[in-house]
Amino acid sequence: MSRIVILGGGESGTGAAVLAKQQGHDVFLSDTGTLRPRHRERLVAHGIDFEEGGPHTMSLLLSADEVVKSPGIPEDAPAVQALRERGIPIISEIELAGRYTRAKTVCITGSNGKTTTTSLIYHMMQKAGLNVGLAGNIGESFAYQVATASYDYYVLELSSFQLDGVFEFKPDIAILLNITPDHLDRYDHQMQLYADSKFRIARNLKADDCFIFCSDDAVTVAQLKKIVLRAQQLPFSQRIRKGQAAWLEPDCHTMVLGYLRQHLEIPIDKLSLKGKHNIYNSMAAGIAGQLLNIHNGVIREALADFKGVEHRLEYVLTIRDVHYINDSKATNVNSAWYALESMTAPVVWIVGGTDKGNDYSELLDLVRQKVKAIVCMGADNSKIHTAFGHLGLPMFDTTSAREAVQRCYALAEPGDVVLLSPCCASFDLFENYEDRGRQFKEAVRAL
Repeated sequence: MSRIVILGGGESGTGAAVLAKQQGHDVFLSDTGTLRPRHRERLVAHGIDFEEGGPHTMSLLLSADEVVKSPGIPEDAPAVQALRERGIPIISEIELAGRYTRAKTVCITGSNGKTTTTSLIYHMMQKAGLNVGLAGNIGESFAYQVATASYDYYVLELSSFQLDGVFEFKPDIAILLNITPDHLDRYDHQMQLYADSKFRIARNLKADDCFIFCSDDAVTVAQLKKIVLRAQQLPFSQRIRKGQAAWLEPDCHTMVLGYLRQHLEIPIDKLSLKGKHNIYNSMAAGIAGQLLNIHNGVIREALADFKGVEHRLEYVLTIRDVHYINDSKATNVNSAWYALESMTAPVVWIVGGTDKGNDYSELLDLVRQKVKAIVCMGADNSKIHTAFGHLGLPMFDTTSAREAVQRCYALAEPGDVVLLSPCCASFDLFENYEDRGRQFKEAVRAL
């Protein structure tokens, strides 16, 4: 029996604690914040020792044989630094859970599209009748499900923070959607460090495993040239056909899944998810479906009837002929780029939050073309004013979802779109991006 200390008492941490306890380890959990009632009740129900709401008791942390760190805790946290100095191994909940399951895993990472693609693959596998769990950066934690359920497959959304703590864990199918600047504040503002983190999803792949990636993504392709990857490579593209596992026909109206000898052709207008970025997500999901031997008819149906993801280009309401769209999950520049690119009507754009080292210059052309007014929603909007102030657009500062929506209501005219696509993290004014999106929707409904 080894002693495992859990840092952080959220969904990931408490799930890891339950699994470690179930496997016979001596477990202690520490969180400097206040635990949510359901997480506290989970720990009590399983007889797990924990502390909350104060400084970490370092003597208890430093007595660990191994530490499971929640992904939200940065590397420069004093407790993490103390553990590093003592040489105590620090892993992620994903690494821990992987030790105790024989289920096959389909793992998805990328700067954008992770949640949509993960949810789409899960929907497809459920439709095919597979016994599958949904976990990782979405839903109940992987570790908690390994401890309390019995699935044959898991579809896991993996963030770079979760991958940083992965050492031996190996997906059966790994999907890397794209790599664009995000979370650079956690990676010393070095894009290479962030890219290295994303590629940890492929570090343990073997020859009979599969690696699905976007061959249109320049950063991904450049990284592939630097490493030795033993897995079967299955690229997808909207520009190239030769050598691809999925591609667009030259007329750009048909998506082809070509991993199997019998190609599956799907008209783009039959895909439930709209927009250029969602064609990529549908390609990745379709390739995974073929690898899992899901019948082409089921793949076609799943790609056609998937309902989408909350907070990702989610239609809310139309009021006075103005459409309100919740894209709160757009926490980086690339996500907001795709959202703006997909708009076909004049946009009143809600942007702002906790900046993660964003370079807003990539959005300038789209903002000129698409945006008629900017409503900043954040504690400090100075960087957004600097980036877009010279365009001569009306710009306003707000500090709540209600205030932002009311300002947009005054600015928008019939035929316009009010788009919440913040480009930033949410932690200055909100608990998380879900909280931001729900407050936005409540404010819209209150109109």
